[in-house]
Amino acid sequence: MNERSVLIVDDEPDIRGLIQEILEDEGYVVSVADSAASAQAAIEESTPNLVLLDIWMPDMDGVSLLKSWKNTNALKFPVIMISGHGTVETAVEATRHGAVDFIEKPLSLAKLLLTVEKALAEGPPQVAHAGQLREMPRRLPFLLGVSDYVKALKEIIATQATQTNSLLLLGESGSGRVLFAQSLHDRHSEMTGRFIQLRCDTLSVVNAHRELFGEERDGTVRMGFLESAAAGTLFLNDLELLPVSAQQCLLQAIEQQGFMRVGSNLRVPFHCRIISSSRQDLNLAVQRGSFDSVLARLLCTEVLEIKPLREHPEDIPALLEGLVDWHVQEEGLAYRHFSVAAQNRLRNIEWPGNLLELKNFVQRVLLLGGASDIESAEIDRALGAAHSADTTLALRYDLPLREARAAFERQYLLKCLAVTQGNIGDLAKHVGMERTHLYRKLRSLDIDLDKVRV
Repeated sequence: MNERSVLIVDDEPDIRGLIQEILEDEGYVVSVADSAASAQAAIEESTPNLVLLDIWMPDMDGVSLLKSWKNTNALKFPVIMISGHGTVETAVEATRHGAVDFIEKPLSLAKLLLTVEKALAEGPPQVAHAGQLREMPRRLPFLLGVSDYVKALKEIIATQATQTNSLLLLGESGSGRVLFAQSLHDRHSEMTGRFIQLRCDTLSVVNAHRELFGEERDGTVRMGFLESAAAGTLFLNDLELLPVSAQQCLLQAIEQQGFMRVGSNLRVPFHCRIISSSRQDLNLAVQRGSFDSVLARLLCTEVLEIKPLREHPEDIPALLEGLVDWHVQEEGLAYRHFSVAAQNRLRNIEWPGNLLELKNFVQRVLLLGGASDIESAEIDRALGAAHSADTTLALRYDLPLREARAAFERQYLLKCLAVTQGNIGDLAKHVGMERTHLYRKLRSLDIDLDKVRV
């Protein structure tokens, strides 16, 4: 078989097709399988150089398939696990059974290609030191600064360390709602489960039951969001976008403290802490009739405002230093220091995209700049591209056509995401694309909706 042959094993056609297109564009010879059985048949016919293996599949889960290959001495190729919601810890566990790495959904194009290249370069598991655990990425810095606001948030986290009541976080997109919820989870003294994030606008009448409650089919269990968050935290991002059908499912699970998976008659207990975020007062949605009043009351035992960055600019110098350190450690970028003049320049910007926009700005400066300190003149040049008129997007004439087009599309969609505040439905209408195609485009351009909604 070709030395760059890759087998993709995933039961989601969109994911298989997306990865196949990306890898074939890069010159790989790609084959696909939609189940463990078809994957087994594929490797028996011809051994691939690399397998990308999804964890949740209808007939046998990916970890079990990986173990069977290892136990029968059939693991002659590196395996990269594909992990979705609530499965990252499982993917890390899979490395103990022979996987060399894992990638997370939604897929990052750059991360996918880098991971594939590295796995092929290192070779089969016995050569690549299979079983070595990949370190989990460090979370984006958030609670940094000298303001009374940051001090108050730290005190709230300390007092919430033993609480299990529901909490609603009000704030703009990119302001740090997800990061605050993760910090609460990490500091909780009795949390033994995981932090599971659900983007509420991804649910619909068609998939609400299956995604929330999970599914049992042909003896295989696929956990839903509620079961994945057991004894941990379920974070409902943009709660105001939760469809009515999903509201009914969630209310039922909370009131009955349990639920049944689709295709099963067995009751699964439901116990976790629910933290939600919203960009608007949930009472407005209740008044409009788009949100159940009983569920709103259950999910809003406490309400906390996460302020936009423009309301605590004195924290920007500390955030800049923390973000530089994060990019250096997590992305391998060269360290650069923001001068006092540059810090002051950045303190006087509105930052409509909040912490996320600041993070992306720091990344751009580190990528495009030299080795010297970052001065205010460089800030002004970078801001000229990032904060030009809304109708103007920077064009890259120094790139090949394909890369320049991708760079423009990425800028365009990020700008539109800021305008629509991360609402995928509004974005689809704004750009004139069907949702499925839009999700695919966002993934191909390495735009992570979870990060857009920090």
